[in-house]
Amino acid sequence: MHAHAEKVDTTSAHAFAPHPSTPQDNDTDPGDVELHARNVAFDWSDVPLHWIPGHPIASDFISVLNLLLPEGERWFVQTYNEALPLVRDEELAATMRGFIGQEAMHAEAHDHVLWEFLDHHGIDPRPYCRQMEWVFRKVLEPLEKGSVEAKQKHLIERLWLIAAIEHYTAILGDFALNNTWTEVGADPTMSDLFTWHGAEEVEHRAVAHDVAVYFGDSYLRRGRAMLIALPTLLLLLFRGFRFITHQDPAIKHNNYFYRQYHYARGVRAGVLPTIRSVLFATASYFRPGFHPNEIGSTAQAVAYLASSPAARNAS
Repeated sequence: MHAHAEKVDTTSAHAFAPHPSTPQDNDTDPGDVELHARNVAFDWSDVPLHWIPGHPIASDFISVLNLLLPEGERWFVQTYNEALPLVRDEELAATMRGFIGQEAMHAEAHDHVLWEFLDHHGIDPRPYCRQMEWVFRKVLEPLEKGSVEAKQKHLIERLWLIAAIEHYTAILGDFALNNTWTEVGADPTMSDLFTWHGAEEVEHRAVAHDVAVYFGDSYLRRGRAMLIALPTLLLLLFRGFRFITHQDPAIKHNNYFYRQYHYARGVRAGVLPTIRSVLFATASYFRPGFHPNEIGSTAQAVAYLASSPAARNAS
């Protein structure tokens, strides 16, 4: 699979190239970085369905993101393209353009996984994809009728919803950079997909928050968006998890207790995030002085992006 961006420039990242799985100290933080989409190239022909050896449930659980992400990220792009002409801060506008390029590339990369990986292994993604299209293209579409003020308010609400969702993509991105997939022998192609994506999520983790603040700084809006985003994401994620495991011929005892047991195994092995860490990070979002830069390390993310096999293959 080849996904191409208009601009490829990874030279600035090569100055920060310690081991990508090692968190970096604050004195190596590169500070603000110029966001840009990176070309990536993946070959899915030999990737097994259970790409984390000995962990079929963990493999399926993470693979759900391939179902959920493409439509969501296309919605991010659509919403930011709607907001961009209204931004008078050129620095913020440039950051938004970089964010748009990265999210478009993420959507394209995961879209290929649907057909070249999941469909190839007998997991039909079409029913779930139709549901995601309905959520992101119908339920969350721009307001077509109403006053200019009503349309502006609707846009601001969607921008805060994106900021709340991006809080979780940053958390998962930090996990992707600091898990044990490599140590347990996970497939390098799938590991690279999620680590490349996660690193870019850490790299641009503050953009959605800063954009939402620019359009309508409001603690009430921020909290309300999170109260919508969290249950919705959990519903979609676990619905997708059941969707995949019911089609996975290797899962013989597909019930709640079986899934919970093997999820806990994945957590103990370091290949899945703990629920407690996600809940703690959710609580931190409600702290009045919270800012997304508290999550993860830009230096660690940029270091991985400089060494990502998929980025190197494409270049």
